Amino acid sequence: MKNQISGPNRSKLQDMLANLRDVDELPSLQPSVGSPSRPSSSRLPEHEINRADEVEALTFPPSSGKSFIMGADEALENELGLGELAGLTVANEADTLTYDIANNKDALRKTWNPKFTLRSHFDGIRALAFHPIEPVLITASEDHTLKMWNLQKTAPAKKSTSLDVEPIYTFRAHKGPVLCVVMSSNGEQCYSGGTDGLIQGWNTTNPNIDPYDSYDPSVLRGPLLGHTDAVWGLAYSAAHQRLLSCSADGTLRLWNTAEAAPALSVFNDNQELGIPASVDLVSSDPSHMVASFSKGYTSIFNMETQQRILTLESNVDMTANSSCQINRVISHPTLPISITAHEDRHIKFYDNNTGKLIHSMVAHLEAVTSLAVDPNGLYLMSGSHDCSIRLWNLESKTCIQEFTAHRKKFEESIHDVAFHPSKCYIASAGADALAKVFV
Repeated sequence: MKNQISGPNRSKLQDMLANLRDVDELPSLQPSVGSPSRPSSSRLPEHEINRADEVEALTFPPSSGKSFIMGADEALENELGLGELAGLTVANEADTLTYDIANNKDALRKTWNPKFTLRSHFDGIRALAFHPIEPVLITASEDHTLKMWNLQKTAPAKKSTSLDVEPIYTFRAHKGPVLCVVMSSNGEQCYSGGTDGLIQGWNTTNPNIDPYDSYDPSVLRGPLLGHTDAVWGLAYSAAHQRLLSCSADGTLRLWNTAEAAPALSVFNDNQELGIPASVDLVSSDPSHMVASFSKGYTSIFNMETQQRILTLESNVDMTANSSCQINRVISHPTLPISITAHEDRHIKFYDNNTGKLIHSMVAHLEAVTSLAVDPNGLYLMSGSHDCSIRLWNLESKTCIQEFTAHRKKFEESIHDVAFHPSKCYIASAGADALAKVFV
């Protein structure tokens, strides 16, 4: 009797174990079944998600530069590994640390994980800029100050796996919220613009300075005067040691940073295109700049002749001004492409030579506020008021990672994102008065 009973039980147990093994293997084979990383179709019209306004094929450089994010030894594995990371969703930060893919020993190297939380500002952080070489970050805040952070001076944070960093210097001169900041190409100066209409120049201090040293008056270089309203954006030209600014007064201005003199030239004086909201240098042609305007236009200017040479294609509906608002324009570091972030949740790509729209995509659940391209030109990072940062493969235009970074405050969340020019850091600036650094 015992033998008759034990026989079937053993085989049933073996079958059950086999079934359990099959079930256990499912997540690693199909990680993206759970929740898609792109905006959920329940929130967005289906025709918008499936639509791809592709006019021309984009050619991107070979994959050798992917080592910036993944390591050169993973070139063969990256298609599988990063493709599956598209299954990440807006969720708890800790979830990304335990996310399981088939190749899970390398998973952490392929994803950005929170490392530092920078807490010292008293109000929302509007902008940030990395030092070109050092592990140093400068943040600009609505609390009227800028702060400099050395990411190698850390202390364990309370009740958290991340590290806290104390600011090593606080820059005070603005009489209102600071809206933008850029660093010079050697990292020895930085420039900030604010609602007071001033552009302040600063000599950056030694990253190893004692935070409790006495005030050094030589840090403040003095203001660049000329704008009569808030300065929304700045861009620094390493080739000419020049500074570009765009302001709510309707003008774009080009400055010689070596002297506190009036602007070398003024653009959009007649406000024909509206109020400029964002400006960047065209990386593929250092004599050109690209700017976006409140009427929904994006134009390229020649800084030497002061002429507008091209307005990028746009289907602007002047009866719906709010939906056509462009929050950010950036230039691709190696290709003649401009990328724009829109209030209507879109990211758009344009050919600088023809002005044609190359690609358009619904990228977030709410307004896209900020953009950054990694130094190799292979990945795009976007920030949004939906509280998420998304990392995109520029060749395939697919989302390869997404994580929640900041909490909402007055319906605003992420104001700025940045890649470090030479080290594996990314950073985000939030309306919650925090800056976060990921590695």
